[in-house]
Amino acid sequence: MVGRCCGGCKVMMCGSDFYPARSLLDDGLLDNVEAITRSRMMSSIRGKDTQPELIVRRYLHACGFRFRLHRKDLPGRPDLVLPKWRVALFVHGCFWHGHQKCRYFRLPNTRHEFWKAKIQGNRIRDIRAEKRLSEQGWHVLTIWECALRDCRKEALLQLATLIRNGAAGAEIRSEAAQRDRAE
Repeated sequence: MVGRCCGGCKVMMCGSDFYPARSLLDDGLLDNVEAITRSRMMSSIRGKDTQPELIVRRYLHACGFRFRLHRKDLPGRPDLVLPKWRVALFVHGCFWHGHQKCRYFRLPNTRHEFWKAKIQGNRIRDIRAEKRLSEQGWHVLTIWECALRDCRKEALLQLATLIRNGAAGAEIRSEAAQRDRAE
């Protein structure tokens, strides 16, 4: 049986076996799903072909840009590589890459230290990959999930302009997400 959790994502539910509605976590906090279900949910989160990435790919292709996906020979395996423009593009999720001062990024209260270390590791890896790509002569661009959520059209237009102008080290983020979190 498939149901929907409060966030709208699909969650597998067992129809015959009994699973308690809540399970105690190591730190004494309650979670609304069992550990096995949480593990299944987290393992189903993809690292590539995410919705924000697909939005960017469709737009760039419609604009006439041609690109390669997840080139393994480049540091950090950029989400999109535009060889003609010498651009390496990363589409970052605000949670997984720890987008500071963004309303879409909050460290979970559960296993706080684990998530803090994991996301910090992702940030460090991102910085290293960007530096190595720049040293190899690539223009590195990053578009954040919040920009695609809050002002998709403007963000995509800005991305196309940055690619055509050969900008390097630019980030496209949502002003609204930054402002809301600051308040």
